[in-house]
Amino acid sequence: MPTPRRLTDPRLLALPFLALVLGAAVWLTHRHLGADSAVYRGGALTLLKGEPLYTTGDLTTLPDWVRLPFTYTPAAAALFLPLALVPAGLVWGVVTVLSVVSLTVVIAVVARPSRWWLLGGTALALALEPVWKTLFLGQINLILMAFVVVDVLVLSLRGSRRAGMLVGVAAAIKLTPLIFVPHLFFTGRWKDGLRALATFVGLEAVMFAVIPHDAWFFWTKSATDPSRVGSVTWIFNQSLNGLVNRASALAPWSLTVAVAVGAVLAVPAVWLVIRLHRRGEPKAALLVTAFYGLLLSPVSWSHHWVWAVPLIALLVTTGRRWWALAATALFASEVVMLVPNGADVEFTWGLGWSILGNAYVVAAACTIVGLAVRELRLSSPVARLAK
Repeated sequence: MPTPRRLTDPRLLALPFLALVLGAAVWLTHRHLGADSAVYRGGALTLLKGEPLYTTGDLTTLPDWVRLPFTYTPAAAALFLPLALVPAGLVWGVVTVLSVVSLTVVIAVVARPSRWWLLGGTALALALEPVWKTLFLGQINLILMAFVVVDVLVLSLRGSRRAGMLVGVAAAIKLTPLIFVPHLFFTGRWKDGLRALATFVGLEAVMFAVIPHDAWFFWTKSATDPSRVGSVTWIFNQSLNGLVNRASALAPWSLTVAVAVGAVLAVPAVWLVIRLHRRGEPKAALLVTAFYGLLLSPVSWSHHWVWAVPLIALLVTTGRRWWALAATALFASEVVMLVPNGADVEFTWGLGWSILGNAYVVAAACTIVGLAVRELRLSSPVARLAK
C-alpha cells in the first residue's frame, strides 16, 4: 500500500499551524494545558538529573500545577528526551501539533480521501471525545496510533525491512501496543512481529544498563500496579476490568473475572483477525485487534479510544454509512462525561446507567461478537451454496 501522496499538500498544514498558534498562545499567556505532556517532559528531565522516576512523591521536575506520577516505561523517559529541549509552557503545543499531524496521517492511510476531504475529516475528528480529550491532556495516543497504522498498514504490507519497528517503539513507550505483536504473528508476518518484539526488548534492555534500579522497580512493581494510573472503577476506565470492578464494587475477584472474559472474547477476536486479513481486509483486521486490546487492558481511559477515528473512516469508505453515523454518535455524544460518576457513584448505578456508563466497552464487545457470528453464518455450507 503506497503512502498517500496527498499528505504532501501544503494545505494540510493549516490545522497543525493553528495548533501551533494555539500552543504558543497558551505559552505566552501562561495558561496551563496538557498535564500529561508535562509529565512526559518531567520524566525526561528526571532521567537527565539522575533522580528516581518511580517515586511515591512528586517528581521535582514537574511544574507546580501538575501532581501526577510517571507511569510510563523507563524507555519512554529516554524517548521523551527531545521534549526536555522545549520550554515547559510550549510542550503542550508541540505535542498537539504532532498529534494533529498523526490524526491526518491515520485518516489518509485508512480512507485515502481527496485532499479537501482529508482536511475536513481531520477537523471533524476533533469533535470525538477520545480525540479532543487526548489533545486537551497533551496525551500521546494519536501519535502512537499513527506509529501502529503506518507500520502495520504501510511498511508491513510493502514488505519493508523496517516493518515492526514502529510497533516496538510504541510498545516501549506505553506497553498497550504490545497487542499488535501477536497481531503480526496471527496474520503471518512473523519477521515483522519478531522485529517489533526485538525493538521493544532492546529499548527496555538498554534502560537496565542506564538506570538499573528504576528499570527493575518498574518491571517488578509499577508495571503490575494499575492503581498508579488512577482508580480502576472510575467511569473513564472503559475496559473489561473497569466494567467488572464497577459492577462488583471492587470485589477482590474482579480482575480475575475480567481476564477470564477477555480470554473467552479472544476466541472470536483472533478468528476474525485471521479471517479478515486472509480475505484482503487488513484494515478491518487491525481494528479488531485494536479494540480487543482496549477491552483487555486493565486500564483503558476513554481518551485511549482514539481508534474510533480509523473505524469511522473505514466504515465511510466501505459504504457502511449508517454504522459510521452510529459510531460517530457514540464517540461524539460525550456519554461517558454525562453519566453520574466519581466518589464511588459508579457502585450505585442501575442497569440503565451501567449500560451508558460502560458504553465503549459494551459497544466494542458486542461488535466483535456480532461480527464473529456474521462471519460464521457467511462461512456456513448453506451460505456458500446460496452464493
